[in-house]
Amino acid sequence: MRFRYPLQKLVDLKTNEKEQAEWMLSEAVGALQREELTLAELLAEHRRVAEELESASARKTTISQIQMLQHYLQHMEQQIRAKSNDVHRAQSNVADKQQALTEKMMEEKVWTKAKEKAHRQFTAFVLKKEQEEMDEIALTRRAQTI
Repeated sequence: MRFRYPLQKLVDLKTNEKEQAEWMLSEAVGALQREELTLAELLAEHRRVAEELESASARKTTISQIQMLQHYLQHMEQQIRAKSNDVHRAQSNVADKQQALTEKMMEEKVWTKAKEKAHRQFTAFVLKKEQEEMDEIALTRRAQTI
């Protein structure tokens, strides 16, 4: 007798859903890393321009060049604020995907445990049947020797 779990397709479905949730989390983490990298680049550019503005004000520079650097700094600050919002959204997305993965893992575990329990019950049933057959054989032999 071979064990066949009647709800195996459901267990497989839950495993597949968990794997998909893992992929989605991986994608969300990748997007977060890209956003953080872009933000770091913007911050580095902002520092560079701020230093250039500081050095320009220390040496002879035209007002128009200083104004251009100030406008560029303001533009960079807007970009940094927007990118910070993007990073925050990406972090929220990662948290959501982590929660979804946790739920899928719990669902998979529930169905896997149910399958394991059914397998243990099946094994116990098979062992009981085998023992009954062995007892029957022993009784038959005993009766034949008497």
